[in-house]
Amino acid sequence: MKILMLMLMMIISPAVLAMTPEETLFNNPATPHFGAKNPRLTIVSFTDYNCPYCKQFDPLLERVVKENPDVSVVIKLLPFRGASSIIAGRAAMTVWEQHPEKFQALHQRLMSKKGPHDEASAVEAVKSVGLAPITVTPASYLELKTNVEIAEVLGIQGTPATIIGDQLVAGAIGWDDLNKLVKEQLAKVKHDKA
Repeated sequence: MKILMLMLMMIISPAVLAMTPEETLFNNPATPHFGAKNPRLTIVSFTDYNCPYCKQFDPLLERVVKENPDVSVVIKLLPFRGASSIIAGRAAMTVWEQHPEKFQALHQRLMSKKGPHDEASAVEAVKSVGLAPITVTPASYLELKTNVEIAEVLGIQGTPATIIGDQLVAGAIGWDDLNKLVKEQLAKVKHDKA
């Protein structure tokens, strides 16, 4: 993981330059997250609202957080599947910026749609969580761009990609494998702090 952190220093986005690589990846306030406020383990999920595997994998991350109160998940949206991924991602990032309390409901709504998103489905998803239509912000684009740069540095070539402790998992894995890996990493963190 130390090599990954060093590589993150090479990212050139101005918003990211002010942060350490660890902050950029795990603690960036501009990045959506849920779960423990002071986690022992932070999972970083690179995901796309148009990725069918992400739509299957994402509920497992929510289950991990429910079953492990000392775990948090950071959502790094990657618009790998074209313009409609950018549209959905920017809508979600804008909601995170302006109404963070509504983000999780919107995230679940965007993940639950069968098939790809378009502008109409993104607008409908925002409306479904009780918000008036939004105007996407420039910061929403910058965050998506930063996520793409981070993914490039880390060698991520598709979604989902998940950092769990010192492991980078490419693709979706099943509950048993995910739960086992989370338990191993939690034990490792506990052991390292002892």
